[in-house]
Amino acid sequence: MALNFINFNGQILPADSKLLTIQNRSFRYGDGLFESMRLLKGKLKFAELHADRLQRGMKALKIDGYSQMDAWFLKDITEQLAIRNKTKHGRLRLTVYRDGEGLYTPSASKMGYCLEIIPADEPRYFLNEKGLIVDIFTDLPKACNFLSNIKTCNSLTYVMAGLYKQQNNLDEVFLLNQNGFLCEAGSANVFVYYQSHLYTPALSEGCVEGVMRQVVMDLAKKINIPVIEAQINPEILYEAEEVFITNASRGIQCVMGYGVRRYFNKISKLLMDELNKE
Repeated sequence: MALNFINFNGQILPADSKLLTIQNRSFRYGDGLFESMRLLKGKLKFAELHADRLQRGMKALKIDGYSQMDAWFLKDITEQLAIRNKTKHGRLRLTVYRDGEGLYTPSASKMGYCLEIIPADEPRYFLNEKGLIVDIFTDLPKACNFLSNIKTCNSLTYVMAGLYKQQNNLDEVFLLNQNGFLCEAGSANVFVYYQSHLYTPALSEGCVEGVMRQVVMDLAKKINIPVIEAQINPEILYEAEEVFITNASRGIQCVMGYGVRRYFNKISKLLMDELNKE
């Protein structure tokens, strides 16, 4: 289904409206950040976690107006847009950018935003029927710094990873950090089940601080699966019993194979069942 309407700085407008000028800092410099979210049954999932992450990201980037982006505001604008688009389920993207001119140094740091929704038919999260085939993208390691955990609009690393995925007929790729350790997937966080423990790269390893990452860690602890945030050598992928990825749009997606290694999906099924109870 094609997009019908977006919310651009508080105005509901046709999705194909021409809105950005050549001076837009998100276009020029990637000067902004975004949230990928999920609407189910007319309600925004995990609004508090998204608002908390967004506000901390805006604060780190020194974009004014972060206090406005609270959970109430996110729920309000997403539910209004869903009604206008006549959908109860969908994937959402909220882009927040620094609305000021200037070169690298901005003339102002006020906030601008745009909310989009892609309608979907799924009333809950579904585990993928066919497991993903993955490989490691080594051409462009991800840096570890205070920007690494934020979903910024500067996404060239992920673009290049996406091209590698496409050219090699893969379903997903894993990224390494500057030190050669496992960081994340091209559009998700990574979890590895090994020797009865669930491992995921620590935030200090440069991964995005995923909302679904936090939700899944909490769910795992709830059903007594030990969770460890760690520095992970990619060699563990040859020994792991199970590997899966997570993001707010799709929930949990199981990985079937890495090289000659094949995985089970028992833990991802358990966690997906718990996720749909939330």
